[in-house]
Amino acid sequence: METRPHNDDPALRRLQEEFTGHRIWRAQRWDGCPGDWVATLHDPAAGVDATVIQPDSASLRAALEDERQRVACRMRGAW
Repeated sequence: METRPHNDDPALRRLQEEFTGHRIWRAQRWDGCPGDWVATLHDPAAGVDATVIQPDSASLRAALEDERQRVACRMRGAW
């Protein structure tokens, strides 16, 4: 079983570069194919939820942008 992270996917690489406060990766389905898109929070200044899971890269990007807004509101005391 391969344990090295795969960065061949351009969408994955872009998300990793843009959202550096999260560890972004693809889950593996039961059949060995890539599954859901996952972001695990590593920097509390980058988000609120510890883990964000979405079915595709566009949905994960939108959810992580929402995380940025939520943490900005929290830091201003409006959340």
